[in-house]
Amino acid sequence: MTRSPNPVLDAVLTRRSAPRLTEPAPHPADLERLVQAAATAPDHGRLRPWRLVAVSGDERARLGDALSEAADTPEQARRAAAKPLRAPLLLTIVHRPVPNHPKVPEWEQLAATTGMVTTLSLLLHSHGFASIWRTGAAIQAPQVRKYLSVEDDEQLLGWLYVGTRCASGAADRRPLLDTSARITWHTTGI
Repeated sequence: MTRSPNPVLDAVLTRRSAPRLTEPAPHPADLERLVQAAATAPDHGRLRPWRLVAVSGDERARLGDALSEAADTPEQARRAAAKPLRAPLLLTIVHRPVPNHPKVPEWEQLAATTGMVTTLSLLLHSHGFASIWRTGAAIQAPQVRKYLSVEDDEQLLGWLYVGTRCASGAADRRPLLDTSARITWHTTGI
């Protein structure tokens, strides 16, 4: 794939989820700046129906303990405890819908939250970092929700694992999808 003169297009075309991450992760001030930029994603009413809980350092092991407690078997518990150690930074994605909003239904607020996270992953990529959005049954576990202080009226959507792509985890360079069959035109003169 050839590079375009547009860095935004390049970021969109080259970003891939990175299952193996290592140090460094963005510094807190850099992350705050990137989140501030990501918050400009489409958001009807500027509700910002989301919040992030950053988990790093030794707190990753504490999150692992909560994940382990929520597991059904000892083997699942062992694997769950190690999951937060796969990246130097985990951004917990918490959806906070404004209930019964007169103009912005909850599905649209969820779209705003996912738009922000998608924009953040592109911004991280454009700054030399990598990420992967991970989820699973543990997002419903009371132990995990309690550890992260997720309220009853909030929805835990998973974690954006953030760091630097491991050398062995080179980005998959699959060809672009042929989207022509996915676009239906209702127009004249094209």
